[in-house]
Amino acid sequence: MDTLLTAEIAANAPRYRRKSSTFIDGIHDVPSEEGNLAPAQLYSTMSGRLFHSGRIAIVMVGLPARGKTHICVSMARYLSWLGVKTRIFHLGDYRRATVGQGGHVPQDYFYPNASPASVMLRQKILKKCREDIYGWLNHENGQVAIYDAVNPTATGRRALAKEFAKHDVQTLFIESFVDDQEILKENARNVKISSPDFHGMDPDEAAKRYLKRIETKIPVFETMAEDELNYVKMINAGQAFFYNNVSFNYLSHRIVFYLTNLHIKHRTTFFVRAGTATEEDSYKADAPLSAEGDAYAQVMAETLMRHREQERQAIIDQGGPDVPLRPLTIWTSTRLRTIQTAEPLRELGYKVRHRSQMSQINPGVCEKLSERAIRNLYPEEVEKHELDPYHHRYPRAESYHDLAVRLEPIILELEREQNDLLIIAHESVLRVLYSYLMHCSTRDIPKLKFPRDEIIEIIPAAYQNEAKRIHIPGLDPRMIPGSPEDIRIPVPPGLEDFGGRQLSPLSIPAMMMGSPPTGGSMESALSAGFAAADRKGSISVSNAGGLRSVSGSFSGGERPVTEKIVNNTAKELVEDKVGDED
Repeated sequence: MDTLLTAEIAANAPRYRRKSSTFIDGIHDVPSEEGNLAPAQLYSTMSGRLFHSGRIAIVMVGLPARGKTHICVSMARYLSWLGVKTRIFHLGDYRRATVGQGGHVPQDYFYPNASPASVMLRQKILKKCREDIYGWLNHENGQVAIYDAVNPTATGRRALAKEFAKHDVQTLFIESFVDDQEILKENARNVKISSPDFHGMDPDEAAKRYLKRIETKIPVFETMAEDELNYVKMINAGQAFFYNNVSFNYLSHRIVFYLTNLHIKHRTTFFVRAGTATEEDSYKADAPLSAEGDAYAQVMAETLMRHREQERQAIIDQGGPDVPLRPLTIWTSTRLRTIQTAEPLRELGYKVRHRSQMSQINPGVCEKLSERAIRNLYPEEVEKHELDPYHHRYPRAESYHDLAVRLEPIILELEREQNDLLIIAHESVLRVLYSYLMHCSTRDIPKLKFPRDEIIEIIPAAYQNEAKRIHIPGLDPRMIPGSPEDIRIPVPPGLEDFGGRQLSPLSIPAMMMGSPPTGGSMESALSAGFAAADRKGSISVSNAGGLRSVSGSFSGGERPVTEKIVNNTAKELVEDKVGDED
């Protein structure tokens, strides 16, 4: 590639502010609506910058296959949850945007002794990425910019810190240092399968090229030891930490505290509702499981165990290692029905832990009232609620925002957990925890549905987590539906009087994850659900907060055992290059 052509490509490449190379997803998308506050945001400011902490650039450091992209996406998810305006800038995205769809960089692009043309291309790509960082911080009220690249040399890192300081931006470096061969092997396996750089390539050839790319960086990579810089060194996926000079503001300490709870080891999270109780969904009465609830707990446990073993066997069939299942930890609230739902698994020897913060949302005066009664008794509150169902509180009740703030310690424990995790809780709690992992909007949280005949599986991925639903067969149709929305907190016993409409068993399969039509009333939302269910054999799931549309067919109420909720192609990107960061 000659110099003129290289410069022309770089100069004409599109600015990559709005989307990653994997297209729009929950973490990387730029919100189009103003005023849509983050789920756990406690307050807002005129500048949009919280905690009075100014502007921070988080700079990732580390060789490929060290989990840098996973770390920076997890940080962005947590900071956005707190209300901190955060954006990730993946240097690899700029490289792919510059060379175009299906384009290729020069063969020596990743090598230390690259040709002048390749060096020029790297510098042009780097310049464009940093221009976007400064533009976002200076003109879009950005607060935390995360720069995802290798940044291999001490000289380059010092120069980068000085450059950010000229723009009045504080710099925090985060190095992911890994010498554990098992972690490296797992990370390399994930990248060779999913990286856009190796899309459609033979897996063995992808692995060969990826390992070659890593080898070219190792001789010139310098681990962080610059005394004058602010940095955190994360060793072997959270096994140990080393801090240097991290003392400049409150927000930086929140970031460091979050990192101490984070790891990059693979583990899966499952969500399931508690079984039905003798006094269904009562907030005040801590009722035990009914006979149907006991039967549900047993079937749910058997379905989960069978699914985990099938997943393990599928990995082996694809050439993966024949290793035992990862340990499974179970969390419940302190409510009796959630504890008893976990009992079949406890009897199998699994550890069950109880979390008081995971109690259901407090319905206040709406306890056991139908939607019709709420509309008659509290018309002004209903009007406020329909304007903002996430932040509104009914009298003596909690809002979903209150619940999100209450669950923050659980979120940090969730990040710290290294075993596979099953969470058994009320639907309101599952909505909030799911929305954190899947980066849902506050508009969507009150509308997410968790029918009892599904176990939701959250699968970690570097760019955006993915979700599957696992069908629990053979349940009584009357115990399946989730709440139609949170206006009836919680759902009264029985299936009658949903907005004045009698539910039939045919309606039930439509009550699954998804949101009602935007801006529609409860009645119109339910009507859409009835219409979908009455078309025999059809399933429809709307796009809500990262829930991609799913359609399919079934016969006699049967659905596939495992069906995707989110079909997100976002995966870990191979980081860019040595000389790019010098």
